[in-house]
Order: sequence, then structure tokens, then C-alpha cells
Amino acid sequence: MRNGKPYFIKGAGGSTKMEQLAAFGGNSIRTWGSRNSGPTLDKAQSLGLTVTLGLDVARERHGFNYGDTAAVHQQLEKLKKEVIAYKDHPAVIIWGIGNELNLDYKNPKVWDAVNDISKMIHQLDPNHLTTTMLAGANAKVIGDIKARCQDIDLLSVQVYGGLASVPGQMAGAGWTKGYMVTEWGPTGHWESKILPWKAAVEETSSEKAAVYRSRYEASIAKDKHCVGSYVFLWGQKQERTPTWYGLFTEAGESSEVVDVMQYLWSGSWPKNRAPHLDSLLLNGKRLPEAIYLGKDQQYPVAVFASDPDKDKLSYRWELLPESTDLGQGGDRESRPKEIPGLVTDRFPKGATLTTPGKPGPYRLFLYVMDGNNKVATGNVPFFVKED
Repeated sequence: MRNGKPYFIKGAGGSTKMEQLAAFGGNSIRTWGSRNSGPTLDKAQSLGLTVTLGLDVARERHGFNYGDTAAVHQQLEKLKKEVIAYKDHPAVIIWGIGNELNLDYKNPKVWDAVNDISKMIHQLDPNHLTTTMLAGANAKVIGDIKARCQDIDLLSVQVYGGLASVPGQMAGAGWTKGYMVTEWGPTGHWESKILPWKAAVEETSSEKAAVYRSRYEASIAKDKHCVGSYVFLWGQKQERTPTWYGLFTEAGESSEVVDVMQYLWSGSWPKNRAPHLDSLLLNGKRLPEAIYLGKDQQYPVAVFASDPDKDKLSYRWELLPESTDLGQGGDRESRPKEIPGLVTDRFPKGATLTTPGKPGPYRLFLYVMDGNNKVATGNVPFFVKED
């Protein structure tokens, strides 16, 4: 309930492009930390958006020891100051205690600490709910939460390819309170087809748009126990690739996925729709087939794309080495450096790729632009062999 009325969260993860979020029918954002959140909360309030305000709680996988009572107490006192700073801001709707604290954890005392943080929040701020965000909807983890963390009001889960199964998983785990899905989106890189050289196959933006809609309608939109969600990511980041999780490109263009979110939130499609990428073929082959190429040779790239509004399309190409700086759980990754000069655009049929002279794994990216800041994206991983 908000202002005495039922409030279904139509949210997005991230604090950028809030104007677009509000214009497209969204009503809330989610953050991962609360330090220096004043400007974010003020802007959200000015746009009529609410905020699930994250509290950055230390993770065992990063070296924190939940058996160290002094360190746990010190963390509680630090978070108390952040709660006091923002508890009365009108944009705050929920406190998010930590993010994926169950990822690679072994010490169940982490949930005792979360429970204590929730109690502290409720003592200082009786007006807002508390939650904690889990990686997945694992029945054993949820059992630990039920046993050790009874003070939280909601549970939050973060699920990608398996989103449609979440209602059944929550019921099967015996969770009878409300819950949110605080991260969801495309098929995750850990769930995707993995090529022999360990590269994951990414969906095109058009494939993503289809699964965002179908999974949302099968779970978040229909489960009466779900009070809403935060789609990931309302912005752009490097995670395996520069395009995997962001609903926008680095240049700020929006994809077909954003069109779908506007439809899911508001019931209406935008007046101008993003381009649609049907397929992308390299040397006549399409994913998920493993594509091996020779070094210093030319190969054709075929593109099959269209625009719902018949806008004039253009291509932008980028060749990158396969990323080797691979994080976990959304940890920061560095972006590979572009290899320039090896792609010749052949619009509208595609391009010619000249392969690098150094053997190894690469990825060819395509951005199909409509001239109205809308884009379709796709990429093809390939491996350059010595011979």
C-alpha cells in the first residue's frame, strides 16, 4: 500500500534515465547502495517515482566473515547512519538489505545479521518495508531465511532464464508472504549455450524482447504473491559483453526490449518502434553453431533486419576480442578494446569481415539504427584458428 492505495511496482534497476522510465509507464527504481543518495531520491520524487533503497551489505564471497561479531556490529552501526539519513524521504518505499548475499556463501549467520539490520530499520523507521535480494529462488536458502530472518517483510529474488518458474518455486519453498523480483531480464550468460572456447551465446535484442515479455506475463504479471519487479538493467554496463544486460546502448539508444517494457507497464506501444533483427550470419553460419575462421581472411556477414515504422536503417559494426575480465554476480568488468579497420559495411546486405592475424576468440557486434535513437543489437562470437 502507498498513500492508502494498492501499489504494484513497475520498476527498473538503476538510477539513470529516470525521465524515460516515468514517461514509459514505470513507477519505481531500485539501487544497490544508499551512500550519497539524496540527489537520486530527490529526482525520483520530482518525477513521481519511488525507490527501493539498497543498503550495501558485505558479502562472504568478497572476504567478509559473519562469524566476526565485532565486524558485524560495526556494519550494523554504519548502516544505521544511512537509514537515519534517508528514512523520512518521501521517495523511499522499501529498504533492500544487501544483494545476493547467498551467492557462494557458507555461513548461515549472514541471515542473522540481515535479521538484525531489519529490526534496526523497523525500530528507526516503522513506515517502510524491508527485504533482502537473493540470487535465484532456491528452496534451501529460502528455508534458511524463514528460520533465521523472520523480521523481513518481503523476500526478493533475482532470476533470469527461469523467471516463468518463480511462482511455483516460491510456493514449493513454502514462502507465503509477498515477494518481489528485483532483477530479471535476458537469458543469463551462465544459462546460455557455451561454445567450445567458453564463449557464451548472447540473444539478439529482438530475441530478448520476446523472452522479456513471455516470462513477465507468465510470472510477475499473474502471481498474486508478487508485488512487482525491477527489470535489469535500466542503463548500460559491461558484463560478458557491452550489450548483454543493458536496455540501452553506450550511446543511449533504446532497444526493442524498452518498447516491450513500455507495453507491459502502460498497455501501449511507443509511437516509434525499435528496429527488429531477425538474424545475423557469419560466413553463412548462424548461432549457436560454433564458427571457426582462418586468420587474415575475408568473410561475408549477412544481416536480416527490418523496421516496423519503415524508418531508414543504418549499421554500426564493432569487432572486439572475447572478454577475459570475467566477474561474478554483477562484479565490475573491464570492456575489451575495439579492433578497428577490419569490418567493411555493405549496407543493406551486411558487411565483409577481415579476420585478425592473431588466432583466438573474437566477437563481432552489430547495431542497427533507425535514426530516432532506437536500435537493434546482435553479436556473433567466432574463433580464429592458426591454420
